[in-house]
Amino acid sequence: MKKRVFLICFVILAACQEAPQEDFSPLAITSGDECHVCGMLITRLPGPKAQGIFDKQPVKFCSTRDMVSFYEDEENTHRVSQLFTQDMAVNDWTKPSVNRFIDAKAAWYVEGSSQTGGMGPTFASFANQSDAQNFSGQYGGQVKKFTQLLNAQTLGALQGGHLH
Repeated sequence: MKKRVFLICFVILAACQEAPQEDFSPLAITSGDECHVCGMLITRLPGPKAQGIFDKQPVKFCSTRDMVSFYEDEENTHRVSQLFTQDMAVNDWTKPSVNRFIDAKAAWYVEGSSQTGGMGPTFASFANQSDAQNFSGQYGGQVKKFTQLLNAQTLGALQGGHLH
């Protein structure tokens, strides 16, 4: 009887454990890929591109602004497991590499620069703060972390609050 109770408790505890989060690698953007938000062909547009893992499926964006907009939608925030963007310190602004990505949540961004992306104003993304500061010095704008780009409702939900 004790063995059976122990076994049942073990099975219940094992079932309650959170499944390990899978890590996905960013995919190369191809000429036919469309932005998940606006439907534009991604490779035809300037500025940093982005992508994410949404419900274990890749989604791609023509700009970092579309990535943040998608992420902030209360239907999406908790369903996105990873986000990637491009380091514009090592990319050509008019035609960034289709296969070089960095962790978007760890990146530094410049908001409000004179450089525009596929849909107009965008967030210039960088792996290093010093590169973001250099870009800001040349093109204007403010250097920010990913969480500083998010609206208060999304940020509150990520810090343990609830989306309404």
